[in-house]
Parts: sequence; C-alpha cells; structure tokens
Amino acid sequence: MTRSTIPWWKLAIPLAAAAVLGLLAVTGESGKDIAESESIRQFLHNHWQTPIPPQGDPPAGFSELEASLLPESCGSCHPQQYRDWRGSLHARAMGPGVLGQTVVMERSDPAGARLCWSCHAPLSEQQPVVLQASTAGEQLWVNNPDFDPLLQRHGLSCAACHVRGHRRFGPPRRAAPDETGAVDEGLPHGGFTAEPAFSRSEFCKECHQFGPDGYALNGKLIENTYQEWLESGYPAKGVECQSCHMPQRRHLWRGIHDPQMTRSGVTITVAETGGASSAGGQAEAVLTVTNSGTGHLFPTYLTPRLVISGRQLDSGGREIGDTMQQMVIGWEVTLDLRREIFDTRIPPGESVVFRYRKIKAPEAHQLLLRVRVEPDYFYERFFRALLEGDSAGEGRELIREAWENARSTPYTLFEERITLRY
Repeated sequence: MTRSTIPWWKLAIPLAAAAVLGLLAVTGESGKDIAESESIRQFLHNHWQTPIPPQGDPPAGFSELEASLLPESCGSCHPQQYRDWRGSLHARAMGPGVLGQTVVMERSDPAGARLCWSCHAPLSEQQPVVLQASTAGEQLWVNNPDFDPLLQRHGLSCAACHVRGHRRFGPPRRAAPDETGAVDEGLPHGGFTAEPAFSRSEFCKECHQFGPDGYALNGKLIENTYQEWLESGYPAKGVECQSCHMPQRRHLWRGIHDPQMTRSGVTITVAETGGASSAGGQAEAVLTVTNSGTGHLFPTYLTPRLVISGRQLDSGGREIGDTMQQMVIGWEVTLDLRREIFDTRIPPGESVVFRYRKIKAPEAHQLLLRVRVEPDYFYERFFRALLEGDSAGEGRELIREAWENARSTPYTLFEERITLRY
C-alpha cells in the first residue's frame, strides 16, 4: 500500500446536526418529543467534542480513586460493568492495529492520527500530541503534557463516555426512567448527572456514522450504521442500538465477532431441491440467509464477510474435488478504498438465496452446506499488505500482531450435511 492511497482511519466525520433535525421533521414526532430530541442533540453536541477536553484538576475532596480516569478504578464500585467492558471490543479500540499505524502518524500526520483517536481513544489524556495553534494555515502540534500512555491503551474507556470535567454522566436509573439532571444522594464522586441520551441510538452515531459529506464508495457512506438503523423498522418499534448491543445495560457491545450474537441476528434455512437428489445427475439444495434480527445492513461495515459454501463429500466425509460452489455476503472493496467490487449485504427483513447445483460426483455421499463468518476479512488483507510493503515502519511488530489477531477470528456459523439420494 503506497502513501498515496486513502487510509480508512482518516475518514471519520461527525454527522451534521442539521441532518438530525431534518430527520425529526419527517418522523411525525410530537412537540414534546421534538423538544426532548433537541435537548439530546445539544447534550451530544457538547459531550462529543474532538478531542474531549482535558478533565482538569479534580474537585477538592475527591479521593485518588474518585479522581482516576482508569477503568479499573471505576471497576472498584462497578465490577459487573468493568468485567463486561474488559471483554469487549471497546476495551481493545486501541489495539495493535491502530497503535501500529498511529505511532508513525502522530509525527508524520498528527491531524490524521487525531481522527483515529477521536473514536478509538477520544479523551485528551489519551492523545500524545495536541494542536497548540493554527495560524496562517499552519498547524502547530506539540507533546501533550496530560498524556497518559496507560489510559491510551484502554481505548474507549469508561471515562470516554461517562466523565466530563470530572463530572459523571449516565442514563437515568431504571427505577426512575424520567429523571434528568444531578443525582447525588451521598454517592461517590458527587453522584452523577442523569441524561436520557445514553439510552438513545444517537449516542452511538458519532463513531458509527459518517456525515452526509463523508467518504463514500458508489454513493454509499463507508460508515453508515446509524442511518441504516433510521431507515429500518426498528426505530418505530422502540429498538435502539443499546437494546441489542447493551441488553439489560450490560457493557458488552457484542457484534459479528460473537457467534451467539450473529446467530441471534439472522435466520438460516435449507430447502432440498428434489430431496438434494442425484436425479438427472445433479446435486441440488437451496440455503437462505435472512436478516431477521439486526437493525442495519448485515453485515453493516466493509470489514467482515460471510462465505456460504456447498461441497460434495464421499462416504468417508472427504471433500470431492471440483464440487465446491460458494457465495459471499459482504461489501468487497479495494484496499485503498477507491473502488467497490460488489455489495451483497442484506437489508433488515430481507434475504439472500444460495442455490447449490452441481453435477453429482459418482462417489458423492453427502452435500455439506456451511456458512463461515470472517469478522476481520478486510483488516487481515489490509495488515498483510502493510507488512508486505514498506508502510508499516516502526509500527511493524504491532501491525504483525494485529494481522495475526485478524487471522484468528473466523468461525463457522452454520453447517448441515444432506444425504444424497441415489
């Protein structure tokens, strides 16, 4: 990959507030709902600044634990949330792939690095360089005196979502769903401020939605998950991002890397054509994948893909050569993000059909149908290209680790063997 290519990490652009207001106008919301939505929009506008401003000095009387921004400190009083977060991809948002790229970018392209950090490590205290001044079109980047490398490694940490100026923010308590504002009651760190935005999909869009002028291929934004959700039937049902990815307020954020989560989002059925028989010398079957439970395209992003395959097996279960047939579900693009190859992703409620039809081998005994998920398909190819070229630089070992990680994530989602009739 050459330096002239357009790296994916430079493409994040916040969704314009005007677009959100326009969406409200067409949804038929009541005046109360619109006022609440405007309040949420204003809160999120202030909450998701880039970068998130430094926390500053903690209030007088705060203990060392209360003043800490480290997730393990939060875990002292919130052990379940901490355990969930620690096993999530948010905790690994600054994994070796991002670190390996930004270790070079923070000097050669600090503005590009900050775009990466805006979602992967958004706290000012997580960013090694800061923009000190911008005059006459020239930007001056300097070392950040507040930089905490340990905090940076924690990626999208508790504080990134919940702490601003050492004040804690979170959703209203389940026992008081309508509460807003300060909730103290003698709690540590001065209690917290209840904000309904934490329970709304809008809270997630800053990192899961490009703006209308964001980078697109073939007229489709590279990151468009929030808009996909808006255009689905899920908002009308009251199903938010948190409903599926944070059930019971669990800080899990499971997605396509998790087989159980993926199975909950799709329905896979097999129909034998003619009993998958050898009549007419053909082995035939139909496999259908329906996006029955995800509120966005499946998969939503260009990183993963699903490979549906059929192959004939002999009586010993061995694959017979030249009987393979397969189909890919995903958004295939070139590594430089300049060209779309195909897009077979499934909109909510819709299906794709894989029709296996091959001449039956004389020794064939079974037809094996399989759906394999490759969650990091794009990254595996991307990191491999960096290693094969000269772009990895001093981040090479981190990139190699990221490549190995990406290679380890595929799994079998579905498998069925059909006996071929003679």
